[in-house]
Amino acid sequence: MKAFVLVGIGGLLSLGAAAQIKKQFSIGASDDCKRVSLHLKAKTGNCFIRPSQNKELLDIYSNQEAEEYAHSLTQDVRGDVCFVKIAMDQANQKGVGQKISYQVFGGENRTVDSKIWKFYLSETKSYSLDLDYGLGNANIDLSGLAVDRLKIKTGTADVLLSYSAEPNKVKMDTFFVKVDMGSLQAKHINLANAQVVVAEVGFGNMLLDFSDKTEYPRQVEGSVGAGNLIILLPAHDVPVLIKLSDSWLCSIDLTRGLKKIGENTYANAAYSGNQKNAMVFDLDVSMGKITFRERSE
Repeated sequence: MKAFVLVGIGGLLSLGAAAQIKKQFSIGASDDCKRVSLHLKAKTGNCFIRPSQNKELLDIYSNQEAEEYAHSLTQDVRGDVCFVKIAMDQANQKGVGQKISYQVFGGENRTVDSKIWKFYLSETKSYSLDLDYGLGNANIDLSGLAVDRLKIKTGTADVLLSYSAEPNKVKMDTFFVKVDMGSLQAKHINLANAQVVVAEVGFGNMLLDFSDKTEYPRQVEGSVGAGNLIILLPAHDVPVLIKLSDSWLCSIDLTRGLKKIGENTYANAAYSGNQKNAMVFDLDVSMGKITFRERSE
């Protein structure tokens, strides 16, 4: 088992007049490393993930002072895979129960979390990402990166995932997103080049955007407990088949372009039956709501 390089603190960036962003540390690349398995857990704060042209596997910046936060980091190389596990924590933070009550019920003492974490991933390596957010916000842009597997979980955090420019450089095996009580918007999912999309919603809200005219996933599996799931459908010429497992407590909002072709089964006009290139939705909902929307031309 080989360790790889951890580069020390240094460098300064500015973020307007609000705060100084300081480079906390970097994880340097290793010649033995061909692929990176990154597990990131952030309990609080505002987290950003962006691509970088640097060779380092991971650069981390923050507006926090060293004594204001704690982190745990494990890293090793097994074969040609670099395993990195990092957890960002906040010293002297409010109780989780108190913060959740603020988010759900509001309150006079509710404050905006000003803690910022910025993570930069190299465009020269392939990644498997496991991202876990507790409270706060996360903004993830994976444009131009090579991600072969993606897993995102949010507790009460609000997450925005998008591909703002370039598509994923490799085929993605599984695109997995899960919301407990927070919210997640996944925009331009087609640019992820995912074979399978899996979405789970507990009590929160999720939006899945398949509206781009690029390559789309063949299989979308989803489950909704008591939350809300909004699905933006692809262009009208993409064959779509929807299979639903629902209950009398749930709500399903279909577009006029979807017609019933069987028991709890719907399709659009482009679907003619057993098409290999069809986009198939297999969805389960108990007490929540699923809404389908047409692609806006």
